[in-house]
Amino acid sequence: MSIRLIIVDDDPLVRAGLTFMLGGADDIEIVGEAADGAEVPALIERTAPDVVLMDIRMPAVDGLTATETLRRRQDAPEVLVLTTFHADEQVLRALRAGAAGFVLKDTPPAEIVTAVRRVAAGDPVLSPAVTRQLMTRVAGAPAGARRDAAAADRLDSLAEREREVALAVGRGQSNAEIAAGLYMSVPTVKAHVSRILAKLGLNNRVQIALLVHDADPAMGEDGGRGGDVR
Repeated sequence: MSIRLIIVDDDPLVRAGLTFMLGGADDIEIVGEAADGAEVPALIERTAPDVVLMDIRMPAVDGLTATETLRRRQDAPEVLVLTTFHADEQVLRALRAGAAGFVLKDTPPAEIVTAVRRVAAGDPVLSPAVTRQLMTRVAGAPAGARRDAAAADRLDSLAEREREVALAVGRGQSNAEIAAGLYMSVPTVKAHVSRILAKLGLNNRVQIALLVHDADPAMGEDGGRGGDVR
């Protein structure tokens, strides 16, 4: 089945370029476009997309507000944020709202196509390097200088093995890396991640990483390695 995609950007040239680029993929169907976040709810109702490619800066309703509103829907599509910044505070807000990741506007076309496919499959698009950069922005201070008691309590509510998996997710490790480090199978890691999301009321593993760093910035530092967050 094809991935149903809508593109939201206030620049008509950007929308045209993205439509041309993404519409050429056999498994992606562009079902709608919008020039502002205010148009998104009605467009979602008409088109029922799987993924929304969302610009952040728009004149009336920005992409952040639109994402927050959209992710509160029971049948919410995944949101992939378009940005010109690697770790802008607005990107962080979008990730907290439940966006599945972000791509830079100057990303090569093939990588944007891959990002849409990954998000549609339920995989966040955020590398460990960018995760660590965002974690630093969350802290707003040197690592270990601030600890959010509420976030720590939520993390402590997990079973011991779930907490170990959550900490590994917070370090940007892939399922395969977590499985190797904790001596469990990849399917078991995936099951733990699913239970963590359900217990904590989170949308995706990016939000797990943010919660880990909120609980204690130092916990997200050890062992961050290469490979995309999967």
